Amino acid sequence: MPQTPPFPSVFGTSGYNKNLYQTKEESYAGLYYHDNNLVSGSLEALIQHLVPNMDYYPDRTYIFTFLLSSRVFIHPHDLMSKVCHLCVEHQRLSDPQAEKIRIRKIAPKILQLLTEWTETFPYDFRDERMMRSLKELTHRLTSGDELYRKAVQQMTQALIRKLTTLSQYEEALAKINATATDRLTVLKTKPQSIQRDILTICNDPFTLAQQLTHIELERLSYIGPEEFVQAFAQKDPLDNDKSCFSDHKKASNLEAYVAWFNRLSYLVATEICMPVKKKQRARVIEFFIDVARECFNIGNFNSLMAIISGMNMSPVSRLKKTWGKVKTAKFDILEHQMDPSSNFYNYRTALRGATQRSITAHSSREKIVIPFFSLLIKDIYFLNEGCANRLPNGHVNFEKFWEMAKQVSEFMTWKKVECPFEKDRKILQYLLTAPVFSEDALYLASYESEGPENNMEKDRWKSLRSTLLSRV
Repeated sequence: MPQTPPFPSVFGTSGYNKNLYQTKEESYAGLYYHDNNLVSGSLEALIQHLVPNMDYYPDRTYIFTFLLSSRVFIHPHDLMSKVCHLCVEHQRLSDPQAEKIRIRKIAPKILQLLTEWTETFPYDFRDERMMRSLKELTHRLTSGDELYRKAVQQMTQALIRKLTTLSQYEEALAKINATATDRLTVLKTKPQSIQRDILTICNDPFTLAQQLTHIELERLSYIGPEEFVQAFAQKDPLDNDKSCFSDHKKASNLEAYVAWFNRLSYLVATEICMPVKKKQRARVIEFFIDVARECFNIGNFNSLMAIISGMNMSPVSRLKKTWGKVKTAKFDILEHQMDPSSNFYNYRTALRGATQRSITAHSSREKIVIPFFSLLIKDIYFLNEGCANRLPNGHVNFEKFWEMAKQVSEFMTWKKVECPFEKDRKILQYLLTAPVFSEDALYLASYESEGPENNMEKDRWKSLRSTLLSRV
């Protein structure tokens, strides 16, 4: 059937051949097209459009877009049940007399659909109901055929590997967060026993930028595409259930990535406010300016923005005597690149340049594109808020979801890049677990370094000293 212009960047790395199954023009009741692009349809018709038959296999962009957006209207496990039912009933796979030729024709198409689902949205299969439906359908397809049994085994093993890796990542994150909390507690009680600074761990801006890129790419790689939809999804008015996402983690990897951005900003501010001597504080600022510039050159815009955010925090920006000793020309250029005016026009131009470089890349280093993540989320949020999920006639507004899938598919390309730099465990451990000050502690350190300049600051300083010191 007519679809929509494909997103070549998403699907270019797979071995899947777009011409393997020719898309046949066929009309289902309840699907509407404009200029050969699917723009709306009833949920049932869209589900029907997902399921292959003897002569038809859905376009890959449609599969990605529908599996991404369908969860706004139906639980993934309910969708899987419907897909299984359609495969079984429509292809008469439940009939013991079904011809082997018929199964041989349809089985590879259904297996291909299931493979795309398990590869692109593996986290859906953390739900036991999903795994049960998957096993039931693949069992029907493979009975008596060794070739398909092997294909199913490979698909299942790859899925289990992905889910095991995700569980290990979540456990590692929990340990890192616990270590960081413990170190902050020790810092408050015995400051001298643990207090170190970034320059004693790494004094080379390029190396630190590379290690930041390691953390960014690892955390990006675990964010499932569905998390962008689940983070903002509202209850579907035609759904009687309380929520499509009440029974599983909605966007935990996305939230962990946002938390990393905040941690890096506070770490930068902590490193600047901690030194007692003005000269040392100025040196730390200049070091982070150089790190930020290296991040920009790599294409790591998220760490770049986190560093700029940390240096623009009030406890840091108020240190006028310290900034007076800093050569700020390079910082001014970086701030200009990330200037929020005109909807981050300068940054978006730089991002397009990095994306183009990535497409034509000759080395893995040139492929790196790490977007300023909060802005990507904001763009998807406003797209979601600005367009209705359903049209007045109750049909799914598929035009909206094509656009959302286009944005998410670009992210899918970026997150697949493997970091080409060598890991430095010592630096990574420091970045992830070094104690960071709270906002109040940053203000206190800032006032200790450069005294309050007016009555309001003096009052705040007194209040902070009595509050924070009473806690120790």
